[in-house]
Amino acid sequence: MILNQVVIISGKGGTGKTTVCAAISHLLESKVICDADVDAANLHLLLSPQVKETRDFFGSERPVVDLKKCSRCRRCVDACRFDAFVTEAEGFPHVREEYCEGCAACVQVCRPLAITMVPHKSGEFYISETAAGPMVHARLGIAEDNSGRLVSEVRKAAAKIAQERGLSTVLIDGPPGIGCPVIASVTGTSLAVAVTEPTVSGAHDLMRILSLTAHFEVPTLVVINKFDINTDMSEKIEREAESAGAPVVGKIPYHEGVIDTVRKKKTLIESGPENVKKEIIALYGEIEKRLNGHKKQGD
Repeated sequence: MILNQVVIISGKGGTGKTTVCAAISHLLESKVICDADVDAANLHLLLSPQVKETRDFFGSERPVVDLKKCSRCRRCVDACRFDAFVTEAEGFPHVREEYCEGCAACVQVCRPLAITMVPHKSGEFYISETAAGPMVHARLGIAEDNSGRLVSEVRKAAAKIAQERGLSTVLIDGPPGIGCPVIASVTGTSLAVAVTEPTVSGAHDLMRILSLTAHFEVPTLVVINKFDINTDMSEKIEREAESAGAPVVGKIPYHEGVIDTVRKKKTLIESGPENVKKEIIALYGEIEKRLNGHKKQGD
């Protein structure tokens, strides 16, 4: 079985990416849902997952001092450029984890070999069940790094569930922007759907994300959310996206009812305005068409 992976992305935050992804999750059959926005996950707010399994994520290492070996020479204190080491009243060094970057310079300068690097828990990820299907999501700890690695772990877990249950698609809610976690969300996917808005920043950041997907050779579709609040900008976005090889396949109208739907923790398919729901269903049809074409190519 060919495993399709569809990622919903946006060049900037606040375009409605997660709202669109949640709606598509209620239409797309035979799938695992994956929230790859590990720094600020919010897909769970709409899908209300029931957590079945929690797994720790160790994304980095932190130094631990063996006080029996420590000579209190303070070389580690002097070597640390991040002021992660402070000395206690008795002169022994103490690590302030919130300052530590895990560079291991302290290990290199410690002559008594009293400092070792140990795995550090940076967050958690969860295997859950929702009304729309199985879901994998995560939470990165405050000020923790390696979000790209956590995204990769979440995607691996989602793909494994799909294979075990015979599901054909992984639907990924990617993070906004073009940074490391976005790259980890996009690479190796079958299709990307970029959600934008008709504003100057929306148009600018859309082109950045289209450059990214083009670099990784991921076919991309574009959706303009609230397209009717600025039709001139929407037309400009459509022209520029077409020239970049990413056709606009969805134009979702503005409707105050969308906010009411989100407040109720419902998806647009469950209780959204009819004209908005119609566009989401049409978008789903375009996604299915591309995935069927991808499947035939794989065959």
